[in-house]
Amino acid sequence: MGPLLWVVPLVGTGLACLSAEELVWGEGLPAAQRRRYWHSRAALRGVLAPVLGCSPTAVPLRSPPGRPPRLLEGLGWISLSHSGEGLMIGFSNEPIGVDLELVSRPLDAAALMGRFYPIGEQGQLEGLSGEALRLAVLTSWVLKEAAIKWRRSSLAGELRSWSYDHSSGQLRHLGDGLQPECCTAMAAGWRWAAVGPGCSCPRTEIQILTPD
Repeated sequence: MGPLLWVVPLVGTGLACLSAEELVWGEGLPAAQRRRYWHSRAALRGVLAPVLGCSPTAVPLRSPPGRPPRLLEGLGWISLSHSGEGLMIGFSNEPIGVDLELVSRPLDAAALMGRFYPIGEQGQLEGLSGEALRLAVLTSWVLKEAAIKWRRSSLAGELRSWSYDHSSGQLRHLGDGLQPECCTAMAAGWRWAAVGPGCSCPRTEIQILTPD
């Protein structure tokens, strides 16, 4: 089975499926983080249950706050990303990374590109300005965040090591030459990306939601 991707509303699944641990962990978070944590884990359990052939409560999920969620060894790899009221979930039999951002996210594209993007990639974008530059920088950003999650690394440690070819759509790690399969698209006001084996042609389920 190839990678499975879901883009869904953050809130839409009841919380009854959460484990006792998840409830306790959530209680220790500030209110806004608690809401995001509980609803994202409930959604994760909800979409994985039919894939794994069990109830949402029985999904063998280990997902403390602030750490990448994990399934029991041998059952697959998962990744999630939330932005505003949107949530993206990726599942695969091999490592996977996903990222989700609002298309309208404000950012200083020129400054971000100059600070974090390799010279070669900057050269591809030098003729762009305004909204075209912002969207190109945002597309590259979500792909690189997804790639870093795929590597189980950190944004601070690896962001400058990734280059995105805006003509071919290929990601490349400048340190070791890795060129992982990847995909990115827009859906109802969101830009999403997925990286990992099989991600050039994943199965995707999108529940249309309107970004706040």
